[in-house]
Amino acid sequence: MLQQETIQAGGNSNLITRIKDYNQLLKPNLSGMVVFSSVIGYLMAPNISFSWGDIGMWLRVIVLFIGGMMVTGGANTINQILERDSDRLMKRTRTRPLPDGRLGDTEAWIFATVMGVTGAITLAFFFHPLAGLLSFFSLLLYAFVYTPMKKIHPVAVFIGAIPGALPPLIGWVAATGSIDAGGLVLFSLQFFWQFPHFWAIAWVAFDDYANAGIRMLPTREKESRFTAIQCIMYSLVLIPMAMLPNMFGMTGNIGTILSVACGVMYLAASIAFYIRNDHRSARRVMFASFIYLPVVLLALVIDKL
Repeated sequence: MLQQETIQAGGNSNLITRIKDYNQLLKPNLSGMVVFSSVIGYLMAPNISFSWGDIGMWLRVIVLFIGGMMVTGGANTINQILERDSDRLMKRTRTRPLPDGRLGDTEAWIFATVMGVTGAITLAFFFHPLAGLLSFFSLLLYAFVYTPMKKIHPVAVFIGAIPGALPPLIGWVAATGSIDAGGLVLFSLQFFWQFPHFWAIAWVAFDDYANAGIRMLPTREKESRFTAIQCIMYSLVLIPMAMLPNMFGMTGNIGTILSVACGVMYLAASIAFYIRNDHRSARRVMFASFIYLPVVLLALVIDKL
């Protein structure tokens, strides 16, 4: 009896470990933020009316979220498959399931394929074929172009910013069935937001990335202020861009004011990074980026709704 209980406990422990490993492949924190912007894009569409009691709307939002999580999870899994050797060389990634040997490549490929394809089909079937097509294009671009380019040239940041900015456009297309000005405005805001975000993270983790041969900064020298200058330029662009949703009738004055204020905060952090050019100021740009996107997206959609 004791032996059976021990075997059962061991089996449960293995199952829990395997679930945790699959969860790590999905990168739920990153995926959740990405899909959150897709839901915002959906709710920002002019033909979507918000109502707390509209069960149908909430069901569509849930399906959109699940489909988006599957596509993003598939892309993240392929990313980890292709970078498993590099991940072994970095402190923050060496304990992931693939570099640690807890999961095999074949199992991970099957998981990534099922997740990515099923997610794209879900978006195409329940919303619009163009939404499914865009999501699958995003997966391919992120996994098979951005990921290998990270070891070749810093242009990878530009390439990665495209799939990174597609989620709100995908949400918009899921609601409207078309790519138009409103969706492109949301795409642009998220596109330009990513550059200081990426570079601040790359600056903080420079030694880890360099050890793995990953090139993310716009300069080979960490000490150069060129990275901070680039952060200033891209964060500065976000301030006038924050007025575009209002100009296109997508949101009101309050959403615009909050978006501009967040852009000023982002710019101030980038300027401080240029002045000090140290680890602490780079982390402040990183944290400013974490604040900027959710606050702006929520401000825009709440003002619209």
